[in-house]
Amino acid sequence: MSVLVDEDSRVIVQGITGGEGKFHTEQMIEYGTNVVAGAVPGKGGQEVAGVPVYDTVEEAAEEEDADTSVVFVPPAFAGDACFEALGVDALDALDLVVTITEGIPTQDVSRVYRRLQETDAYLIGPNCPGVITPGEAKLGILPGNIFEAGRVGLVSRSGTLTYQVVDSLTQRGIGQSTAIGIGGDPIIGTSFVEALALFEQDDKTDAVVMCGEIGGEDEEEAAEYIDEYMTTPVAGFIAGRSAPPGKRMGHAGAIVSGSGTGTAQSKIDALESAGVPVGDTPEEVVDNVEDLL
Repeated sequence: MSVLVDEDSRVIVQGITGGEGKFHTEQMIEYGTNVVAGAVPGKGGQEVAGVPVYDTVEEAAEEEDADTSVVFVPPAFAGDACFEALGVDALDALDLVVTITEGIPTQDVSRVYRRLQETDAYLIGPNCPGVITPGEAKLGILPGNIFEAGRVGLVSRSGTLTYQVVDSLTQRGIGQSTAIGIGGDPIIGTSFVEALALFEQDDKTDAVVMCGEIGGEDEEEAAEYIDEYMTTPVAGFIAGRSAPPGKRMGHAGAIVSGSGTGTAQSKIDALESAGVPVGDTPEEVVDNVEDLL
């Protein structure tokens, strides 16, 4: 079993004719992902990397029986692309929409988030590296060569940190069931809690790594969920321990409000109180995973 994506996923790439869309479509296909269509307004009838392009997501989904979309659309139009993937009337949404685009206006994401609540779909991102089930399929920009199939799930706000931890896991011979990069923007589709719930339900995931960072309260909320509901053991990492208060550090969501939550220490304390060992470095995270296993 896997989380969100597997070898049977049938994928549409929105923005497939652009430079990023074309390049990563080729990478996804090379990895083994079943990319069945592209969707770009006004580009219907073209073909990219052997993949037919349609004018709309609705047409692509109907013609190719697709259930998943990856969005590589420029920021000014990415909100509309997500809205389209979530269905014209919110009843015919795809099962999964992975939005790689960075810099989407917050007002646009807010509108997409409201639409998401009307569906049963999952939205990953925006501003995320994607999702991968090693050996089966990858959606987005994740470097597939560092992943190895196994039984440890991973959920992270940071793409680069995901790669560091995964590479360390793989070097130790610890494979991954699925890795989810949820994104670091203030408004995202899938939270830590929702991702953890998916791993808790997956009988092929024996442990989970959760990589958080300063800003917001998602990690504190995840700690409460872990403490109350999870039987699958979790190892943690929090980035941004040395960040000055009130300073934006990379991600738009990585801003500490000064309310007593959102700091690295408040997140570490919350996780450790829930029984989650928090490593100081990615290598220590892997040490903790070995102990949990």
